[in-house]
Formats: sequence, structure tokens, C-alpha cells
Amino acid sequence: MKAAKAGEFIPPKAAACFYVGPVMHARMKPVQHRFSYGVFSILIDLAKLNDANRLSPFFSINRFNLLSLHERDHGPRDGTSLSIYATELFKSAGIDLAGGKIMLLCYPRILGYVFNPLSVYFGYGSNGELKGVLYEVRNTFGQMHTYVEPVEAGMLTLSGLRQERAKRFYVSPFNALTMTYFFRVHPPDQSIAVRILVKDEEGPVLAASFHGVQQPLNTQKLLWLCLTMPLLTLKIIVGIHIEAFWLWVKGMRLVPRPPAPPKIGLPGDK
Repeated sequence: MKAAKAGEFIPPKAAACFYVGPVMHARMKPVQHRFSYGVFSILIDLAKLNDANRLSPFFSINRFNLLSLHERDHGPRDGTSLSIYATELFKSAGIDLAGGKIMLLCYPRILGYVFNPLSVYFGYGSNGELKGVLYEVRNTFGQMHTYVEPVEAGMLTLSGLRQERAKRFYVSPFNALTMTYFFRVHPPDQSIAVRILVKDEEGPVLAASFHGVQQPLNTQKLLWLCLTMPLLTLKIIVGIHIEAFWLWVKGMRLVPRPPAPPKIGLPGDK
């Protein structure tokens, strides 16, 4: 497979934009279960938060609005600059962005509420080359863990980014930790895709994906999305618990929750 070069996945130049499309979850074993629903995410340049704050009177950074992004919802969750936090986290894994940008894909707050099962940071070098990815995973028990992944030779091809990582963090109450994540990502340009295949020693267990098409973050689009998907946060939170209930009805049983690992998972961590 031909390797992708800098400039072949061109991220948006805008300070922030929407990606709109379906989320899908499919469990293969020990019972089969599948669901999907429409969502919208935002992609935001962490060095341009002030510019993003001016895109619409209904969108704000670090303050209440119809739609908003709060830095304390991510990273150390104390309001620390996410640009500084992510830059240092990349550096801790030997990923030097050399002045390139970092873009965060996540759900926004709607009227002050949000739940992000997965937020993804894309780190670019000064020449536009994708150098690393942070996968920030949150569970419904208030815990969070971030997998730090460098983009090494051969991982990024014209079909997208392929990475894998041993699971270290308890997410689904039906899945043990003895599994491996296989990430398949189409980096942000006119579209975006994040696919995660979870495998155990016997093969695939669970697949999850998001496919989004880029839309501008402006007042007209913002109001339309909030009108057509007004209960996005509730849909995500309630949906997780409803689907868990149906898995339990189908015979799945809970896996005891182990102690949480360190909040940061660097390459090579066991």
C-alpha cells in the first residue's frame, strides 16, 4: 500500500468545523448486537480557540452557550490549556510537532452538557504531516485514559491510518482488558472516519465507527444541527445504558471493574 505524504490528508483551515454522520456499534460475540444513530462532532484547532470563539454568537469557548467547548472537559480536566497539554503529551512520547498544529475531534457541550466516550487529537508537523494521535477514552464511571500513538513509517497510507494498541482501560462492563484495539482512521479533510475493532485471542469482539462529512461551523449550520439533533448528549448517555441493558437481556454478564490504570498510556506501556 502506497504511503501517504504530507498534504494528502489536508485538515480544515478554519478554526473549527462540524463533522456530521453516523456512529455505529456492532458486537460479534458472545452475542450479536448492532445499533447506529446520527451525531455531529466538532474539530477544533487548539491554537485558534479565540478565533473559534467568534464563529457564531451561539458557540463559545470555556463559557456557557447553546454550543460550547470547555477545556476542562478534556486532558487533566482542570482548565489547563489543551494546546500546551497535548503538545507536552506528544513530546513525552518522542513526538516533536515542531510548531505544527493540533486539532481535537470531540462532541461539544449542548446547553452545558456533554459526554465524550472518545476524543481524538491529531498532531501535525510544521509541514502538515500527521505525526501522532491521542485517543482520549472516557467511561461512564468518571474515569479517563489517553493512548498516545506516534505515526510511524508505514502506518499512514492513502487508505488511512492503521494503528493498534493493547487495551489497558475498562470501558464496557462486558469486556475484559485482555483485548487489543485496532484503530483505522481517515484523518480529517473533507470527511473523517474513526473505526475501532476490538479483538481477543480468538478474533473480533466489537466494532465501533464514526463517519462524518465536513460542514462549516456558522450560525446557520449550528442552529440547524441543534434543531435536528437537539438531544445529542442525552442520546449518547442514555443510548449507552439502554444498549448495555439489551446486552444483559441477551445473556451478557458483567466483568468486574479493575483498578484504573495511569491516566496516560505511552507507547510500549504494558
